[in-house]
Amino acid sequence: MAGVRFEALSKNYPSRGGGKPVEVIRDLSLSIADGEFLVLVGPSGCGKSTLLRLMAGLESPSSGEILVGDQPVSGLRPAKRNVAMVFQSYALYPHLSVRDNLAFGLRRSQQRTNLQQLQDQLHRNTRRLPAALRIPSHREQQLEKRIQDVAQSLELDQLLDRRPKELSGGQKQRVALGRAMARKPEVFLMDEPLSNLDAKLRGSTRARIVDLQRQLGTTTIYVTHDQVEAMTMGHRIAVLNQGHLQQLGTPMELYRWPSNLFVAQFIGSPPMNVLPVHVGPGATLMLKDRRLNVEGPTRALLQNLEGQRLSGGIRPEHLHVAPATNRNLPAEVSHSEVLGNEQLLTCRLLDGDHLVQVRADPSLNVSIGGSIHLEADPDGWRLFDEAGDAIALQELPPVDSDEPQLPLLS
Repeated sequence: MAGVRFEALSKNYPSRGGGKPVEVIRDLSLSIADGEFLVLVGPSGCGKSTLLRLMAGLESPSSGEILVGDQPVSGLRPAKRNVAMVFQSYALYPHLSVRDNLAFGLRRSQQRTNLQQLQDQLHRNTRRLPAALRIPSHREQQLEKRIQDVAQSLELDQLLDRRPKELSGGQKQRVALGRAMARKPEVFLMDEPLSNLDAKLRGSTRARIVDLQRQLGTTTIYVTHDQVEAMTMGHRIAVLNQGHLQQLGTPMELYRWPSNLFVAQFIGSPPMNVLPVHVGPGATLMLKDRRLNVEGPTRALLQNLEGQRLSGGIRPEHLHVAPATNRNLPAEVSHSEVLGNEQLLTCRLLDGDHLVQVRADPSLNVSIGGSIHLEADPDGWRLFDEAGDAIALQELPPVDSDEPQLPLLS
């Protein structure tokens, strides 16, 4: 196994019609540890899939270098990079059985003479005959054992003789994963592999991929646009926007302490609420004329920011429906979505006419157009400057012991 490094990597595409070249990846530097599961997220067109294609050798970088372990690979052919890619569309060979799809990469990676290829083909053609009539091939026997082991780990051993058209979507996805696993690559590349599956199948396949990655310990780069996949699968998340790396950290670091407004409103579903605030006298945070209660690490930042106009971010779970008091924010309910375990309210604040989203108890009885009051958690505020960058804390607070535990990096 090996880690991966992108060093000052850039990718430009030639312009059409005499315009400027299209910059897809811009001076990206990123290190991925040996055995790490890194999730790449970002909006469409931000460069996620292009980065995987550069890693796989399907595209060539305009500048910079890619290293697997300590070996530069930008100049190597894809077959020499020892990486395996799982595509969104599965990319199975329709005329081959599951067995032969799983074995395809292994057979292609072996250097064989014409005579050896003939012997291997005869072995495959005679493997169902009585033992006395079979043509032996040590290479094919080793390959078949590897395929059988992979098939058993993915529960495909009963499907080896089927063609892709005879498989369900989940089974096809497992075959695509198995084909990558069979080669024992140094790096797995996965480009939205679950996007074609229904919600239930996505959940079970997501858990299977995480378990397999832990068992194999293979460095994995996983591209997704799904918030649940991003927050639950990886050791770390890298957020890209317009080819630039916005933030790199654990899921909870990105969720609780986003580095800028883009990350704050991209990570999390629903996203963080953002309100225009200013810092008043005595280190107070003000929304128009209403004073907001701030505690925790954010309060210490206010001492040196008096008079500045900022953006105050607060997650929907840090706003609560509360009694009408001078401290709480009056609002009007614009929309309600009852999701079973929670109710998601969209409310319009009367102070400034801003829309916010609130996680509420599903049993709460509200009416569209009705009036409520909202209380903000004093330690839930995050502050961003006029450029959209988070106002940095001296150090992040420790993770609470009751927070979800991230998968261990072995």
